[in-house]
Amino acid sequence: MAHPFLNFVRLVVVATTFVRLAPAQQSAPLGIDPEIAATIASLKAFDNHAHPVLPPPSDKSDRNFDALPVDQMEPQTDPIGLRPDDPRLRDAWRALWHFEAASLPLDAAAQKQLEAARAVVKAREGLNFSRWVLDQSNIATMVANRVSLGPGIAEPRFRWVPYDDALLFPLDTTGIASVTPDKKQFYPLEDRLRAQYLSAVNLKAAPATLPEYLAKVVTPTLEREKAGGAIAVKFEIAYLRGFDFSDPSPTVAEKIYAKLQGKPRPDRVDYKLLQDFLFRYVARECGRLGLAIHVHTMAGAGSYFSIAGANAMLLEPIFNDPTLRKTNFVMLHGGWPFVREAGSLLQKPNVYLDISQQSMIIPARTLAGWLREWLETYPDKVLFATDGYPYSDALGWEEATWIASRNARQALGLALTGMVRDGEISRPRAAEIAVMVLHGNADALYQRR
Repeated sequence: MAHPFLNFVRLVVVATTFVRLAPAQQSAPLGIDPEIAATIASLKAFDNHAHPVLPPPSDKSDRNFDALPVDQMEPQTDPIGLRPDDPRLRDAWRALWHFEAASLPLDAAAQKQLEAARAVVKAREGLNFSRWVLDQSNIATMVANRVSLGPGIAEPRFRWVPYDDALLFPLDTTGIASVTPDKKQFYPLEDRLRAQYLSAVNLKAAPATLPEYLAKVVTPTLEREKAGGAIAVKFEIAYLRGFDFSDPSPTVAEKIYAKLQGKPRPDRVDYKLLQDFLFRYVARECGRLGLAIHVHTMAGAGSYFSIAGANAMLLEPIFNDPTLRKTNFVMLHGGWPFVREAGSLLQKPNVYLDISQQSMIIPARTLAGWLREWLETYPDKVLFATDGYPYSDALGWEEATWIASRNARQALGLALTGMVRDGEISRPRAAEIAVMVLHGNADALYQRR
């Protein structure tokens, strides 16, 4: 399929103008070819995955930026890119708020000064604040992975991707919620979201039979999300269980549903088979409706996250299912640390990946290494993304978006520069690939015009 791209000569002219207008987003002197850097700087991106927070006055109470917020979990060892002494924070604060930090991490007094500087901009921008953040990060459109959108976060600058893990757990979850402390926190949140989905179809509990559940809850929920503007649905399933989905028959699934219906603490083995069936059913329905499926494929937050269970290679049976070939899958976060495994799965015709969160926590030169490998093999399957998220008081979704956008562009520049200097591609081809990664591949995937 042909991908949209800009004439290279025009790109360089436009890029020169943009670089003058937005010096904060210029590439650092990392050895990136100047023409490639200018091309990348000129392009406004489609951000495939992020968690924007509602603008004032709703920002303080907004929790819909994630179905499973990770800010109250037992502590993990944070990567350097998420720590309050990350030197890149200074650049983001300076660019966004004109705030200069004397030292890192911020002490209580400096944190108050930062909050005051943020408040000035928020008051000035009002409901336009979230769109203003995108402008500062050179992002045209952001995919808002949220339970729901809201004032200031709406089309056309924001596109919606809701959460549908709750559809896989129609029955009591207390038995599986007791495994680890993080699951004790997460499963009640899924129960709450499932209750919202049931209420939307005028039900207080899951129907008595599996066919009724599919017809009255699952399919209507997906159709309602599609009608509400969703371009994909998101699964955070790796926070709840592994990717080892089997393929039980409808008959087996119906018997299990009937067996477990109304029972407290249902058998884990049986319940897993029911989840496996429901995941494939949701995937087929998404294919019918033209909704992509986004899957968290990366080491996740919290000290109990199963990194091995999130290996994207475990999804290969799903990707090989001939009944799911009309469904497009996006491996969010590029599968880190299984980056080579994730890259190999791009061979599947309906599988893509993005660099969200990697663009935040992996330094540009390191990220450029596997980004280059992906672009050398499947350049039409790689998507720009930031995973802008309210990580902490020091690192809000605004700073995360800005830092990730700059870092991702630097990594892309390094990868393309290396490919040009090694004679693998021409400069015009590098410009084409830059367009593809920054928005062209998303345009094709979501059939954007």
